Amino acid sequence: MSEQTQQDYRQLNGVVLAYMGDAAYEVFIRRHLIEQGLTKPNKLQHTATMYVSAKAQAGLIALMQQDEYWTEEEEYYFKRGRNAKSYTHAKNTSVMTYRISTGFEAIFGYLTLSNQTDRLAEMAQWCIEQVEAGRLPNER
Repeated sequence: MSEQTQQDYRQLNGVVLAYMGDAAYEVFIRRHLIEQGLTKPNKLQHTATMYVSAKAQAGLIALMQQDEYWTEEEEYYFKRGRNAKSYTHAKNTSVMTYRISTGFEAIFGYLTLSNQTDRLAEMAQWCIEQVEAGRLPNER
């Protein structure tokens, strides 16, 4: 990846990165669940929510910080997403949880746009493993 391309991604609004990352992460999750045999649409939708909800994503960020799982570059894009001004309102969670999940999605957006497919797949698999191991912090 060229330095110029790197700069272009740094210029993107964090919410734009989050929109891209939200879609990319959800594709990984749904593919994983379908490969596990979940093919009924309602059950697939309900189960996918456990992985992609704002609360789950905020919990995964807490684990990434705790385990020092992310790179400095990924942390930068997390902060860009978390600090971006979103005009969408949090529906089922606190504003801070929503902002943290936007940062989570921004990481996936950056990895997708920069074609870091190996890291993207690795991070998605790590997230799946954390959810399935019950490592997410309890909701308050």
